[in-house]
Order: sequence, then C-alpha cells, then structure tokens
Amino acid sequence: MPSGTRNGWLPSRLPPDEAAAQRLREWLEEEGGLDAAGIDLSGADLSHGNFSESWLTDAKLVNTKLVDADLYRSDTQGADFTGADLTRCSLVRVTMDNAVLVNAVLDGAELVKASLCDVDASGASCRGTKFVDTFLINTNFRNADLRDAVFEENSFEVLLDEETRMEGASGTVFGPAVVIEGQASRELSGDALEQWIRDKGGKLRVLSARRA
Repeated sequence: MPSGTRNGWLPSRLPPDEAAAQRLREWLEEEGGLDAAGIDLSGADLSHGNFSESWLTDAKLVNTKLVDADLYRSDTQGADFTGADLTRCSLVRVTMDNAVLVNAVLDGAELVKASLCDVDASGASCRGTKFVDTFLINTNFRNADLRDAVFEENSFEVLLDEETRMEGASGTVFGPAVVIEGQASRELSGDALEQWIRDKGGKLRVLSARRA
C-alpha cells in the first residue's frame, strides 16, 4: 500500500489488475483527478474516495465498490459499471454517455446535471436516487428499480417495461418514453405516460415541453 494518501483516504481494496493497482498507487501521490481511461478497475473497493474531475473513459469497473464516492465532473463515457455499487455516490455533472450500468446499484446516488445518453441501466437499482436536470436519453431502465427515485425536470426519453419498478417515484420529467410490452413497444408522452407511471405506483408529473 502506498505511503501517500488523499486526506487520509486509501482504497479498501486495490483491483486485481496490477496495471490498474499501480495507477492508483501513483495517483495517491499526485494532485488532481485520476486518469484511468481504459484501465481495468474491476473488483476494487474505492468507497469514500474523491475522484472529482477524473477520466474513466472506457474503464472497466465491473463489481467495483464506489459507495459514498465523489465523481464530480468526471468523464465515464463508455465505462462498464456492470454490478458496481455506487450507493450514495455523488455524480454531479458526470458524463456517463454510452456507459454500462447493468445490475449496478445507485441507491441514494445524486445525479445532478449529469448526462446518461445511450446508457444500458437494465436491472439497475436506483432506489431513492436523485435525478436533477439530468439527460436521460435512450437510457434503458428495463427491469430497473426506480422506487422512491426523485426526478426534477429531467429528460426522460427512456426504455421501460412491465418489470420496471416505479412505486413512490416522484417529481417532474419530460418524455416521451418507450414502453416495451412483450414483443411490442409503444411511445408514451404527456398524460398517457403519466398514467402508466401512476398505474405502477409512481407520482411523476410529465411536462409538455422542456424549458429553454
């Protein structure tokens, strides 16, 4: 374990990949964000770490723990977070376009002014997650858990299905969303989308037009 720390923080578990582990050791002695573009950080426990303004583009973070971590203004485009634990993670102004969040846990995470375009979040758990002015464009929430999630004027051009949990979800969104039902799909917006969400126990209000 390196002698350097970041305000007393050290990873609880380094990734098995030695190149990635060495990159983390070096970063602990440096200033600024972590440059781990394309690196395999899978299996690491980086909980409570401050990764503000880091470069995780195309990185692998499969089953990585990032509980209570801070990724403010980080670039995670194309990163693979399959099965990762981002519970209560700060994802303010994070760019996650084309990332994979399959079966990831984002319970209580804060996504403020973030971008999740073309993201596969199928099976993800987003219980109590805060989505504030975040772009959810072509985001796959099939079989995802959005119970008690809070939305504040988010683009919501997402994919949903009958397995998507919406109980207690509240706030405001802009559609349209695509609902998958068996082999068929239909686009819903306005009152129709609002009613579909209400039927699933959600309380989202669907706005007619995104503000300028």
